[in-house]
Amino acid sequence: MKPSEREAEYIARMEFGKKKKIEEEKHKKLKAEEKKKLKELHFMRCPKCGMELIEIDYKEIKVDKCSECEGIWLDTGELEAVAKLEKSGLDKLFSVFKK
Repeated sequence: MKPSEREAEYIARMEFGKKKKIEEEKHKKLKAEEKKKLKELHFMRCPKCGMELIEIDYKEIKVDKCSECEGIWLDTGELEAVAKLEKSGLDKLFSVFKK
């Protein structure tokens, strides 16, 4: 027995849906693996020059300083924490990074 046009359309749609789901899962997995590789490659590296970052803990604020170009980097929320420091605390923070 030959399937009707509606049945054939339904079967094709279902098959496409299954294959699309499989591909989406592959993409999610690939993206997760790719993200992991990129994180490993860039973790604690300077965004400007690529050299290693040195993490300095000052008053519970973790400040990252580049070992090469001496750039200073803050993670999410750390700029707000620095902004809340009093002037004397801010001066002391900056003195930590002077040459």
